[in-house]
Amino acid sequence: MRDQIVEKVKNAGVVGAGGAGFPTHVKINATVDTVLVNGASCEPLLMSDPYIMEHELDIMIEGLNAVLDATGASRGVICIKGKHAKALQTIKDAVAKDTTGRLEAFELKDFYPAGDEQVLVREVTGRTVPEAGIPLQVGVVVSNTESLYNIANAMKDIPLTERYVTVTGEVGRDMVVKVPVGTIVSDLLEFAGGSKISDYRVVDGGPMMGRVLPDTDQPVTKVTSGLIVLDPEHNVVKGKVMDPAAIKRITGTVCCQCTHCTELCPRNLLGHSIHPHKLMRSLSALVQDPQARMEALLCCECGICEKFACPMGISPREVNMLIKKELMKEGIRWPATGEEPVNNPMRDVRYVPTKRLMQRLDVLKYDTHPGMPEERFVPERVAIPLAQHIGAPAQCLVKEGDRVAKGDLIGEIPEGALGARIHASIDGVVTSVEGGVVRISRG
Repeated sequence: MRDQIVEKVKNAGVVGAGGAGFPTHVKINATVDTVLVNGASCEPLLMSDPYIMEHELDIMIEGLNAVLDATGASRGVICIKGKHAKALQTIKDAVAKDTTGRLEAFELKDFYPAGDEQVLVREVTGRTVPEAGIPLQVGVVVSNTESLYNIANAMKDIPLTERYVTVTGEVGRDMVVKVPVGTIVSDLLEFAGGSKISDYRVVDGGPMMGRVLPDTDQPVTKVTSGLIVLDPEHNVVKGKVMDPAAIKRITGTVCCQCTHCTELCPRNLLGHSIHPHKLMRSLSALVQDPQARMEALLCCECGICEKFACPMGISPREVNMLIKKELMKEGIRWPATGEEPVNNPMRDVRYVPTKRLMQRLDVLKYDTHPGMPEERFVPERVAIPLAQHIGAPAQCLVKEGDRVAKGDLIGEIPEGALGARIHASIDGVVTSVEGGVVRISRG
């Protein structure tokens, strides 16, 4: 049974919808005792997970049951924050009707980053993932709500061609909307009533871990969870577009070594050997601390250090990311032991409340919990990248002038490589295949 489920998920091109896009057929090809449904809606403002759990729960549970069957897990725990009361009640009702005895509901506290998979594992199971490890090492698979929705479709041989996106910020109509993969951001913003301000930037993802798009001629991918329109001077945007060299220089001179970044770091609180304040100190030419530099490899890039903890307004997260990239480019990896860490004794009193975080970010006014628009979004064009996931880009199977139908395979996994299949998301004609992007227009 496992092989059949894994093959269907592979054929459908399903990747993690809530993270960096790890190919799901690889993740579920494992044996564990517990599957956690990550419906934490971790990043502020992003609402597609609660929407799916409230309105499409039956389909999501079909996907969960498929993963339980594939992994042999006896326990499937659907996790959501208690503040999403309607969705939580829908889940509890479904669990009460379940006859398999495998399903549970778990009410999460409203803190950030509750959806970090290692934090989620600790909250629900009490187990702690080892340093530089994955939940599989403690008998757990974590799957995002939308990933399970897509797995359910894969069981019916329906490939991943659409995704739910939260559109919010300075837009005419904030919404959760289902769009074809490859939708151009400018087209979706127009559907949402356009920007309410003339000069703006768009954050792809959440305000903490999302990236600022260079322009709005960018496509929605399989991992695009949200689009947030903000003033270019908004603190969410400014911290993401600074020159890397300037970030390092400012951080190295301004850091006051208060240790707040370390005290609130969720991975440090799990017992991992990461101390952001030491990494900041190591930027000084007077301090040589190669161990602190190595610790950047343990950073989960959640952003608490820069957006909540730091009283000086500097960016430990950005520095961590820069150094992590340098280390990985050099082929340096953390010397993992596989041992389960001992949690910081202060962990349970150092949660970062989501509402306070949104106040710090100045995004509380956008926390409107939007729903779906009445009309369906139907774009006239899409631009589908062949690299939307961790691993090797898909190999293009089409050429300019080819006519394709929604669901047709247009990108294949390279032989022997980690990757994911890519499918056409609309009916139309391939207008170009350039720069690793397949452009399709209706016609």
